[in-house]
Amino acid sequence: MQIRLRTEEFEKQQLSQYAALSSASRGRETWEEPCPVRTVFQRDRDRIIHSKGFRRLKQKTQVFISPTGDHYRTRLTHTLEVAQIARTIAKALRLNEDLTEAIALGHDLGHTPFGHAGEEALDEVLRSYGMAFKHNEQSLRVVDVLEPMNLTREVRDGILNHTGKTDPFTLEGRIVKIADRIAYINHDIDDALRGGIIREEDLPGDCIAVLGARHNERINNMVTDMIASSWEKPEIRMSPGVWEAMNRLRDYLFSRVYIGSEAKTEEEKAKKVLQQLFAYYVDNPESLPQYLQDMHPENEAARIACDYVAGMTDGYALHTYKRLFLPNPWLD
Repeated sequence: MQIRLRTEEFEKQQLSQYAALSSASRGRETWEEPCPVRTVFQRDRDRIIHSKGFRRLKQKTQVFISPTGDHYRTRLTHTLEVAQIARTIAKALRLNEDLTEAIALGHDLGHTPFGHAGEEALDEVLRSYGMAFKHNEQSLRVVDVLEPMNLTREVRDGILNHTGKTDPFTLEGRIVKIADRIAYINHDIDDALRGGIIREEDLPGDCIAVLGARHNERINNMVTDMIASSWEKPEIRMSPGVWEAMNRLRDYLFSRVYIGSEAKTEEEKAKKVLQQLFAYYVDNPESLPQYLQDMHPENEAARIACDYVAGMTDGYALHTYKRLFLPNPWLD
């Protein structure tokens, strides 16, 4: 028996009745010969890991712009933390771990340099062209257009709907949606404490009483509550008390860290860097890589410029800005 078929049979026998089975996938846009070893969701996971967009996440901002400290999170470490949390929940609920992991690893592929400041910058300039920029939509664009991976509909749906009002149609995708929030709330607290933006005693006491005082304790309590609240149900949820405490802690981060804190003092500069790069490439599309020029009709200058700038790492964006807009010193 092929290894893939054996894995698919194992899923049918062992996974929950609510799990998304590899053998019952809604398929790909373009049919492919099945792999003898890997299921469709395992193949999707591997394609994402081997993509250029995934590698670039290691040099993209999470909260602190281009941090020099070794221990601050990047977009890549955030992604790995989401995948770990999501897989733990999926395994406990006997849902499809491979699908969960693929969605988690791909969910932020479309994020810009400089974090959400970069997302805001590109959204502002695109609106003058009748378009908008959202990182979840750009993540789907990465896997569909910029690095076509021909992923399954389950993974594509989970990537697109990991944020926003619409929930993914699989429970695995819904796990990732909440795991993303669990991860960033807790690691952003950790980074903000490290950066001196907040102090332990500043954290809201009512939330800490419910969720726990330590980083690992909070994650463990959120995860175990989510497992208990979703056990043998066709839904993914937390208990009302934990859900409310988690979201109040998120509100605290918005008020003390994400908006107006010392960690955000460089954001306006970062936004201007990306907006000037965008404007340059709109006016000079011949300066873009040839593969991007070949991918777009001539009347999509704004779209192609956005794709290129959004894909940059923090360091590459700063290097390119310096090369294009700052004078080089005269060398004697």
